Amino acid sequence: MIPPHGAEDGTRLRALVVDDEPPARRGLCALLVAHPDIEVIGEATSGRTALAAIESLRPDLVFLDVQMPDGDGLDVLRRIPPERAPAVIFTTAFDEYALKAFDAHAVDYLLKPYDRERFTLALDRARRRIRAGAVDAQLTSLLARVVGGADAAPPFLERITVRDGVRSTLVPVQNIECFEAEENYVRLWIGERSLLTRDTLTGLASRLDPRRFVRVHRSWIVPIARVVRTESMASGEFVLTLNTGRRVVSGRTFRAAVQAALGL
Repeated sequence: MIPPHGAEDGTRLRALVVDDEPPARRGLCALLVAHPDIEVIGEATSGRTALAAIESLRPDLVFLDVQMPDGDGLDVLRRIPPERAPAVIFTTAFDEYALKAFDAHAVDYLLKPYDRERFTLALDRARRRIRAGAVDAQLTSLLARVVGGADAAPPFLERITVRDGVRSTLVPVQNIECFEAEENYVRLWIGERSLLTRDTLTGLASRLDPRRFVRVHRSWIVPIARVVRTESMASGEFVLTLNTGRRVVSGRTFRAAVQAALGL
């Protein structure tokens, strides 16, 4: 394990913030301002950049997003030698079912959007683990269960429930043309009609079958089978045309995910 900082000599714990969404990174950094014993030494936006930052910066603590465009938290943890593993606080939009697994293993997590009280509790636990020299031996096996284990993770979504007062509409995912983030909601596009469901795009992405859906932008998820044409742009983005004629521009950080899903 990395030799711990922040011991009795008054040095600060070194933290790395990993999330592909800028608002999530800003939110974590803002919360950390109130904790002068924690120094944010860097940020990373993907699994690849997270690995490079952990290798070069050797943080004591990593706030690690579970779902990212080019590799989830599990991929990151698998590739870190145990003797160099930092303490980890997961950041996630997983539902209550999956979060029970985190609680059962006494692993710290932060549910998006972040709650200040829960943040302080997770940080206190991480401090104690680091200063005691404890290694989170169960992190990899736990995250494997939550992300991909049949005995812990619920099946992929086949229908999405949209609530309107006392009425609920069940929308088959196969009927949805695309998913668009809209603040604390996700808009489900079904032809010319749309419905709002209270969820996050990251949360939905974690529960949709990755063989059928791909997140192409921080604001868009599209069904792979509905993409009928692609145009590559000099900026590294793609213009994706769906079978309905709708055009969606991908984000540059999602380029690898789009290429892998569409075989480009």
